[in-house]
Amino acid sequence: MAIILKTVLMLIASNIFMTFARYGHLKDLKDKPWLIAAMISWCIALFEYLIQVPANRIGSSL
Repeated sequence: MAIILKTVLMLIASNIFMTFARYGHLKDLKDKPWLIAAMISWCIALFEYLIQVPANRIGSSL
């Protein structure tokens, strides 16, 4: 797979994770305390960063 394509796909995946971390889970956790919603959001964001950081490093080496 070309490096540019790999970088673009990884950045798209990280964007999907971050969008879900910020907005997608909130409607399902209305009845839960805010701390639980924040912890779930941070866990989802962790996966986003695990994709985003390597993609940015690959992309900056081009």
